[in-house]
Order: sequence, then structure tokens, then C-alpha cells
Amino acid sequence: MTVMKARYLGELRVECEHVQSGMKMLTDAPVDNCGKGEAFSPTDLCAVALGSCILTTMGIYAENHGLDIKGAEMEIVKTMGAEPRRIAEIRIIIHMPERPYTEKEKKILERVADTCPVSVSLHERLNKVVQFNWH
Repeated sequence: MTVMKARYLGELRVECEHVQSGMKMLTDAPVDNCGKGEAFSPTDLCAVALGSCILTTMGIYAENHGLDIKGAEMEIVKTMGAEPRRIAEIRIIIHMPERPYTEKEKKILERVADTCPVSVSLHERLNKVVQFNWH
């Protein structure tokens, strides 16, 4: 069980704390929804949580199987929908480092990416597009 806290600071800003580590971060409402857009919005955090979960899950697999994915990077694009306001799509492009991955290793890493805990927790209506760029 993980405990977190959040405190509303006013002006659509929230301070979030990870209790175990003491790490804090701010969220802000996006410009298109009455905010200043000066920090991650809650929906931005959802999109980046998916991306970081994919890389973390791939990292766990890689470390347990002698693969090196250090330096893997991704671009994450979140698209909002309306009625109701929601995340309609999260598009992720993963740029894998230049390594001599076999076709089998590539397929396994792509499958692992699809099974990260955040991905399987998100609503099935959300369009998730994950693309790999193997150098």
C-alpha cells in the first residue's frame, strides 16, 4: 500500500506528496481549462504515468533477462476529448537505444509494454497507441 497526500493551494494548484519519500510536486489546471498551465495537469500526470510505467516495466524485464535498455526515451502526446471532458488518446513513441536486440527480444519488450499496470488499469475506451522506434 502506498500513501500519498494532496493539498489544494488555491488558484487551481495542488501540492502532492509521496509520503514514504517526502517528494512533493505541484499540479496546475491546463490553460484550456481555466488554469495557468505552469505545471503538469492531473491528466498530464495520467499520460506520463502510462509512459513511465511502460519504461519501468520494460526495465524490470530487461534487468531480469540481461538486456540493456538504458537510454530508451519516449515522446508522450495526450489528446483530450469532450462530453465528458476526458483523455481521449495517449500516443507514445518509444525510441530504443541502438543495441543488437533480436527479433524475439523486440517482440517480448513490446508485449511487456502492453502489460504495464497503468496500461491495464486505464479504461478500455481510452485509445492507447504505443509505437516502437528500433534503430
